[in-house]
Amino acid sequence: MTDYADLPIDPESHASLAAEDLELCLVDQSDAAAVTRWLQADARGFHDSEPGEKLLAAQTLAVAGDRITAVLDPAAADPATPVATVRCWPMDLTVPGGSLPAWAISSVTVAPTHRRRGIARGLLTAELRTAHRLGLPLAMLTVSEATIYARYGFGPAVNQAGYTIDTARARWARPAPQGRLHLVAPQTLLTDGPPVFARARARAGAAGEVDRRDSWWQNALDLMPPAPGAPEHTLRAVRFDDAGGTAQGFALYRIMLGPNAYPARLELADLVAATDDAYAALWRFLLEMDLVSEISAPLRSVAEPVRWQLGDPRALRKIDERDHLWLRILDLPVVLGRRVYSAPGSFHLTVSDELGFADGEFRLTVDEHGRGEARPATRPEASEVRVSLSVADLASLYLGGTSAVTLARAGRLVEGSTDAAARLDTAFHTAVPPHLSTWF
Repeated sequence: MTDYADLPIDPESHASLAAEDLELCLVDQSDAAAVTRWLQADARGFHDSEPGEKLLAAQTLAVAGDRITAVLDPAAADPATPVATVRCWPMDLTVPGGSLPAWAISSVTVAPTHRRRGIARGLLTAELRTAHRLGLPLAMLTVSEATIYARYGFGPAVNQAGYTIDTARARWARPAPQGRLHLVAPQTLLTDGPPVFARARARAGAAGEVDRRDSWWQNALDLMPPAPGAPEHTLRAVRFDDAGGTAQGFALYRIMLGPNAYPARLELADLVAATDDAYAALWRFLLEMDLVSEISAPLRSVAEPVRWQLGDPRALRKIDERDHLWLRILDLPVVLGRRVYSAPGSFHLTVSDELGFADGEFRLTVDEHGRGEARPATRPEASEVRVSLSVADLASLYLGGTSAVTLARAGRLVEGSTDAAARLDTAFHTAVPPHLSTWF
């Protein structure tokens, strides 16, 4: 792949922002002061506290090698500090039956003083064109707001859910798993955690996960310097080893004391299991924690099996379900040809894409083994399933987390043949809903 960090700025977005007297530029990572100002602007954009010197040094290492882009305003009171930021890098995404390289987009901020000047459009379309020039078939991001990205062809593809569990009611109702639990220091998971995550990610049917970078592990294990004024909560870790002594799962959690100390609340930060026994053992450990009356578990799958392991399933409540990972298709034949499908068929897709990356008519052919091939098509054949939809809605369908029938009923997908949406769902169905356990 071309050196993505130094690929020239997209000329179209550069010109559109120059017309607003703004400069779209790459941040020179050899310029420590420029990187520091970019990191400070990024923190400001997400309303984080001003990072201290140690945290800035750690963050500088974390973003080293990424493509860091800024928008500068020469007329601003502080012209050297960016008024908008974005950061990108290539990262693998798990799809049904395999994985795909994608352009990860992060740190998207625009200063409140510079709204409605086309900055977000300039930043995002620039990076989409950059990804396309690099030959990447997908772009992706996790979002803090759900109203911005559809206009650029992104569609919500993976939802996440939050749960609360009343541990007084949540009696464990399944057999005890075979294996052993160990309380471990969180930093040991710098070594032990990645192999477990890799095996968990590779389990059949799972889609939606992305690489966990070294900087992610540093953050997740509380090994980064704290931001000034950040509350101190002790992170704890437990590891599950199978009967043969191989680590197959781990959980990270914090105990939050109440106003009278006890009962406390357990906040689950992460739970990764490469086997069903590991999943059961870790959840049982958490549910039976002494002096804890409630578990809070954010960023979990929309269909957690633990509900079916409790004597009283009403002890578990899903308190939040919303979009998490958004995808943007850049090379439709590659994207559709790299996943496996649940049923054979021939599908004629008429796709609209205002930015032009995936606009047109395509034929997706799926054989009896679930392997698909997509090519541009001129006109549909009489026997084909025919649908028309936007590139964003196709992205929402791609990992199996959204129903074509639902999109048709919502008026977002137009059926051109009988039961077209239902037949599309049959092919795109996955046994396990997609899940992404991280932010990026």
